[in-house]
Amino acid sequence: MFGRINKNKLLIMFDIVTIGDTVIDTHVKIDDASLECDLHKNCKLCLNYAEKIPIAESFQSLGGNAANVACAMAKLGFKTAIVTTLGMDSNSVLAKQELKNNKVATDFIQMDARTKTRYSVVLSFHGERTILSYHHPRNYVFPKKLPAPDWLYYTSVGERFLPLQKNILSFLKKHPDVELAFNPGSYQLKKALKEVKQIIKRCQILFVNREEAEKITGAKAGSDFSLLINKLLKIGAAEVVITDGAKGAFVGKGGEYWYMNIYPEKVMAKTGAGDAFAAGYLGARALRLDIDEALKWGTANSAGVVSEVGAQNGILTKRQVEAKIAKYPKIRPVRKKLSS
Repeated sequence: MFGRINKNKLLIMFDIVTIGDTVIDTHVKIDDASLECDLHKNCKLCLNYAEKIPIAESFQSLGGNAANVACAMAKLGFKTAIVTTLGMDSNSVLAKQELKNNKVATDFIQMDARTKTRYSVVLSFHGERTILSYHHPRNYVFPKKLPAPDWLYYTSVGERFLPLQKNILSFLKKHPDVELAFNPGSYQLKKALKEVKQIIKRCQILFVNREEAEKITGAKAGSDFSLLINKLLKIGAAEVVITDGAKGAFVGKGGEYWYMNIYPEKVMAKTGAGDAFAAGYLGARALRLDIDEALKWGTANSAGVVSEVGAQNGILTKRQVEAKIAKYPKIRPVRKKLSS
């Protein structure tokens, strides 16, 4: 829909290229479990030890932040590709086929015979999910002949990612018109905060949740959103998006911030909700829509995903996003001045 062709080089020019790990998720819905929570509402999922636990439903699907966002952007109508590394195994075959089914270009996928494709087991219980994740260390490769897209979306990767990030920064320096959106993953935040802040300085849009914002800024748990936004803007992000689960989302830019509540859809599972929000928001901004409209797009797309089980099942088309927004006309962003 939005893709371009460079007639001189005969290369397809992409609207967006996502960069990060791809995962095969095995979803398992369980009913026979319990929760144990302490006074601080930290809860543990409890299963009877050494027993056979019945499950209500199970299936496999494509996952991983980069793949989720790529598929969601493609469904919104953007010409999309992914830069990722897969192992030489059956999961890689499934991952590539699912990406193709979702109209995501797979030209820039690297195959690593020494490692397995990432996979996880997603335990769904009462609308929440607990994820058991496998991630073998791998070498990341940035493609040498990547045509400059309108946007790069850089997200979750594991250890040995520093050469990849250096190549991303070199690519952006060579192509200053390419805009960068960044959503750091758990490994990057745990082991490489310095490098995370380095890439934040170059990004047009930073996507984080509340806990990630607190981690990056060093702020106390429960800090005011205006404080978190100010600190992230000072690091260098041009635009900061902070999600807070069922409490909604905040955006900060240029001395102002916006807040929007969620749409009250029935929650079946939350896997992929943050990626769906990011894709909806980024899609609107890529079309040069204002922040108010982008928040609606992100909220609508996230609402679509939580109403289904699986990160791909509920993502919306542009027409479906507009219909979801029209369904909740009274839920709209509130705009305020940022406190200094």
